[in-house]
Amino acid sequence: MSSFRYFGVCLVVVLTVVLTGTSCRPSLAPPAGQDLPTATTEIDMDKLRDRIDAVLDYTLSQRRLNTKDHAAWQILHGSLAYQIAFPVEHDGKYVSAVEHVLNGGKMEGWTMERGSPLPFVGADGEKRYGLRALLEQGSKTGQGHNDQWLAILSQCNLDPETPIQFEGDVYTVADLIGQVQLDLSRNFDHEYSWTLIALTAYLPTDTSWVDSAGKQWSIPGLVQAEVDHGFGSGACGGTHRLIGLSMALNRHTAQDGEMTPEWVAADGRIQEAIGKARQYQNPNGSLSSNYFQRPGNSPDLAEDIGTTGHTLEFLSLSLPQDELSQPWVARAAQHMCKVFEQTEGAPLECGALYHAAHGLVLYRERVFGPREYKFELTQAEQDASDEEEVAAN
Repeated sequence: MSSFRYFGVCLVVVLTVVLTGTSCRPSLAPPAGQDLPTATTEIDMDKLRDRIDAVLDYTLSQRRLNTKDHAAWQILHGSLAYQIAFPVEHDGKYVSAVEHVLNGGKMEGWTMERGSPLPFVGADGEKRYGLRALLEQGSKTGQGHNDQWLAILSQCNLDPETPIQFEGDVYTVADLIGQVQLDLSRNFDHEYSWTLIALTAYLPTDTSWVDSAGKQWSIPGLVQAEVDHGFGSGACGGTHRLIGLSMALNRHTAQDGEMTPEWVAADGRIQEAIGKARQYQNPNGSLSSNYFQRPGNSPDLAEDIGTTGHTLEFLSLSLPQDELSQPWVARAAQHMCKVFEQTEGAPLECGALYHAAHGLVLYRERVFGPREYKFELTQAEQDASDEEEVAAN
């Protein structure tokens, strides 16, 4: 058992400048003459798989971000969808965005500080200190929600002993986890969606602990707190809260965890949301622009990619395997592909864009099986890179 275990057994189209924090919301209407499928359209699943692959490959390779013009809030959303494979341009070279920050690379919004002493020692017997990701709520450059960075890193399949370079010292993912546990009383918004995603990726789902304020916490308690917030509350129509509950419940089930009242309540909330998503689905396959509250259909593709994309992400995590292949879900995935195709070349807000891409990644993996995502330079870029390398040597 790793040492840290001892501590406890959103889419709008925008001007390019929005990628560094300024937002505006011009409408983006569908191109004339390109009708989307209706409820009676029959779907060829093989063609859907190939279509998903094509839009995901375009989004990975053609939508380029860099550390000069873009910040961690934009860049790390890309890593949510593509994990370690997601590139960022830094000093003229494309590198893995996740590996860049783990190796101590600079990125606006990746704001850390040394944390508190942790109640365990490292493999070398030395006292460990936590690593704290600072909250920059509403900035659209830094961490916008408590524990968002760890939640994204946890979905990149990083080992808890993965090193994190910061200001000349070497921390680990485990040190980031330990600090999150200590800091629960600092979560004044009582928003635990990202906390649940992060902690259940590394800790048993029945874990309990005491934070730095002396308050007792547990993962089932966080689950119940999220359920108690009410249906549809929270960021992006409540989808983030539902995604956190779904990932936690999936991991609890995988651990053969007991269905105590907290987990039963979480499952009930998830099933209610699934029912409403299907009930409010539009004839063209899109999911309600009002999320789970009431029917809604927006002609603005920017809004559509945000609402349908977030809801598809939730469904791809929450539905049983056989239900994901049902026509109503396949129509939602097909619709999402169409919107991606119609917005190629348009500047899109990164949060919702990459949550929609993540929804397609998850859907593709669970319905058709996993695939590798690889960023590739264009031939001209590769030639230029080769020339630079030759000149440098």
